[in-house]
Amino acid sequence: MNKIQSVITGTGSYIPENIIAGKHFLEHTFFDGGVKIDKDSEEIVQKFADITEINERRYIDDNQLNHDIGTIAAQRAIEDAGIDKETLDYILFCHNFGDVKLGSNRIDMLPALAAKVKVQLGITNPDCVAFDIIFGCPGWVQGMIQADYLIKSGDAKKVLVIGAETLSRIVDQHDRDSMIFADGAGATILEAVEGEEKTGILAHKAQTHASHADMLIMGGSNNPAENNGNAYIKMKGRKLYEFAVVTVPQLVKQAIDKSGVDVKQIKMVFIHQANGKMDHAIMKRLFKLYDEDTVPEKLVPMTISWLGNSSVATVPTLIDLVLKNKVDGYQIKKGDHAVFASVGAGMHINAIVYKF
Repeated sequence: MNKIQSVITGTGSYIPENIIAGKHFLEHTFFDGGVKIDKDSEEIVQKFADITEINERRYIDDNQLNHDIGTIAAQRAIEDAGIDKETLDYILFCHNFGDVKLGSNRIDMLPALAAKVKVQLGITNPDCVAFDIIFGCPGWVQGMIQADYLIKSGDAKKVLVIGAETLSRIVDQHDRDSMIFADGAGATILEAVEGEEKTGILAHKAQTHASHADMLIMGGSNNPAENNGNAYIKMKGRKLYEFAVVTVPQLVKQAIDKSGVDVKQIKMVFIHQANGKMDHAIMKRLFKLYDEDTVPEKLVPMTISWLGNSSVATVPTLIDLVLKNKVDGYQIKKGDHAVFASVGAGMHINAIVYKF
């Protein structure tokens, strides 16, 4: 008897054109704990790049909003899948801060960004249900998990899952961590496919470590002289690094074991682009859990050096780029097994084992 499989049939992404190099931050005055950092800005910027492996990041245009770039990625995914947009059963928009206008620092989340995308796409079918998912950086992976449930339940045949964020609108220019964050959008079409052979989403696992939620929060400026009431994205970098390196490998292992796939069959790991060194450490710890001393070459494609951390957009953007042969040295073939994994505010962790 044929089973319903959840399969990616189309991908799309939007990479903003504005390239923000380290020199952009040389005029910034950085504070830590309310005290001005007594170091040259050039030294701060260079040390940051050495630690995170981020040399550039992308920012949206002044007139763009989050749902605008989400729509572009969605349209590209629909075209890639070759489907009629009116046949979509659900649109899931994964983000954290809604629409934020340039200079406002006020978030707009009503109506849902998914509904705004539906309007921009020109979809008139009322049975296409559009809603948002707020799940920190792992939002798009969680959106795919939710879409899988919708398909496996029989309630949906086609689901559009978007991950998009405009973190440049919500960062504190007096915080060194602001240099991590970027803008971007990625989207996928997940479809129900009948067949005997296991394919598409094989297994998934998610966790919420709420007692660690203070690692990524909203807070005031690091500059004590700023008292405008604005809130910015804040993170405890060292604690987050230590948390992720321990917990993410354990959860990814649970997902792989649940899928029944041997770790040696995993050809690629699409992991959230948060910190280059952190991602390498996570992979090394994962393979240690399987008593493997080395991580296979060409396992983890990375875009963080030139795209930065665009939160929920990093994983779907990375998948789209690899599938379209835009990441040198990385190529996915039919039948290859892969892992999608992420960690972020919540603190949430999740992973999907997928067969292309």
